[in-house]
Amino acid sequence: MDFNSHTDRVVQVTVGLVNLLTPGYSRGREYQPPEDSARTEAVTALLRAGGSRREVSWEEAASFCFVAAELREVFAAVAAGSVDSAAELVNAMLVRTGARPALERHDGEPWHLHFTAADNSMVSGWAAGCATGLAVVLGGELYDRLGVCTAPRCDRVYVDISRNGTRRFCSTSCQNRVKTAAFRARAGH
Repeated sequence: MDFNSHTDRVVQVTVGLVNLLTPGYSRGREYQPPEDSARTEAVTALLRAGGSRREVSWEEAASFCFVAAELREVFAAVAAGSVDSAAELVNAMLVRTGARPALERHDGEPWHLHFTAADNSMVSGWAAGCATGLAVVLGGELYDRLGVCTAPRCDRVYVDISRNGTRRFCSTSCQNRVKTAAFRARAGH
């Protein structure tokens, strides 16, 4: 299941930002986002995997925390069955960033659609791109592919790219934890 290669990449960065920069639970343990230089390095690595070519500053990495919190709300709304709320949140981000479409070609790829922010800053640009990626997902029949892990003590987000669209966990680790607990409960352990 693919949206298109650029949208897929941006949506994966969106998931990465939310899971990296928002506190909560991950795989059964409390999760606190990295801080200071560790946060800056992690955000830089994540954005580079998404196609960015430059280092993220400390200030930009800190600003991405606010973007990630906004993006998490979209996943939470979809998981709660409120696609209307998710769409309103995405629309607000699109307006706030002034997302503008532009066709770009780079790295030997064909022309593809990018969305930039009105102010051309890195943080607003990625926020515009992430919001647009989520808008593409929410605007299609695959909107329910956005999810929040259903394992106990885990609230990491994911995009279900499986053929049958039945994913409920952020990782194999969480899936295995739930299956093991169910097996032990049935076995009387």
